[in-house]
Amino acid sequence: MIVTAVAVALIVAGFFFFLATSIGIVRFADFYSRLHAAGKGDTLSTVLILSGLALYNLNHFSGSTLLVSIKIMFIVVFIFMASPAASHAMLDAGFHSGAEPWTRKGGKKE
Repeated sequence: MIVTAVAVALIVAGFFFFLATSIGIVRFADFYSRLHAAGKGDTLSTVLILSGLALYNLNHFSGSTLLVSIKIMFIVVFIFMASPAASHAMLDAGFHSGAEPWTRKGGKKE
C-alpha cells in the first residue's frame, strides 16, 4: 500500500511538472526561456512519471514485472542523458540562426 502511494505521488508530481512546463512554454517571452522551460520540465516530469510507473509495476512482483521495471529505468536513464543534450543542441542552433533574446524595452539597464 505504501509503495503504491509513493508511485502515485511520483506520477502526480510528474503531471504537475508537465503542466508547469506547458504554462512556461506558452507564457515565456522568447525562444531561449521557452526552450529552457521545455527542456528542464520535460526531463524532470518524464523521469518522475516513469519512475512512478516502474515502482508501481514492482508492487506486483513477478519475474516478468521485474524485467519491465528494469527496462523502464533504462528508459529513464536514457531520457535523463539525452533530453538536456537535445535541448542544448536546439539552443545552439537557435543562437547560430540569430534568435534574439528578449530584453525589456524602456526598462532600467542593470
